[in-house]
Amino acid sequence: MVDDLFQEMQQDASDKRSGVESTDTGRLTDVSKLAAKIIQKESKVKTLEEELKATKKELLELTDQDLPAAMEEINMESFTLKDGSEVKIMPTYGGTIRADDKPQAHTWLRDNGYGDLVKNTISANFGMGEDNLAKDFYQSAIDRGFQVDKKEAVHPMSLKSWVKEMTEKGSEFPSDLFGAFIGKKAKIMKGKL
Repeated sequence: MVDDLFQEMQQDASDKRSGVESTDTGRLTDVSKLAAKIIQKESKVKTLEEELKATKKELLELTDQDLPAAMEEINMESFTLKDGSEVKIMPTYGGTIRADDKPQAHTWLRDNGYGDLVKNTISANFGMGEDNLAKDFYQSAIDRGFQVDKKEAVHPMSLKSWVKEMTEKGSEFPSDLFGAFIGKKAKIMKGKL
């Protein structure tokens, strides 16, 4: 029985070898060239991704720092280029809640009528405005003896919109708590030429 199994294994190995040996060298060359081409393209993609990242960083410096600063120095908010493109300096807003500040920031939002910005996750996603439903779900799970993880967060784009709204309305809020910032960004609306 062992001898039969051994002979069968030898035959399988022989069949596989003869398959490779019987493949003409032209086809092997084609396969090799394709593999080399893949390696070359992967390298090119990596290089282009790195170049794209660096170019985006340079563009951000131009639009968010260099041009707004240069225009501010000469007291200019907008101008039009020869091709009809309009250049404007626009305010930009943002915010980031640091991990250590999350509990205090979320409490402030809830206590001041903005609790719907806080998104809760308890083995299920709860959207904006579902804060009470998330609390009830969490407490119900605890009461039933389930061990659950509760996560709360304010979506970055929601925070950005809220900071903009609060700033433009002139409403006071603890900007440090929300990592709020206001900057300027150059926008270019292309002309028709």
